[in-house]
Amino acid sequence: MPSTAIHDFSYEAASHRLTITFVSGRRYVYDDVPSDVFDAFTRADSRGGFFNRDIRDRYRYREVGRRE
Repeated sequence: MPSTAIHDFSYEAASHRLTITFVSGRRYVYDDVPSDVFDAFTRADSRGGFFNRDIRDRYRYREVGRRE
């Protein structure tokens, strides 16, 4: 389902690293995100809501740039 907050995302299973690009163009990497959390994120009816409830402020993150 398309999100009004999240433009794109990817997950590196080996490193448990989730990269999220928001519609604003800002891109963040979230470290140590368990695969079951990522799986639930991909199935969520509202990815923005899931992000706010289950990822934001729960995992270490850093901004890695902006989408052009």
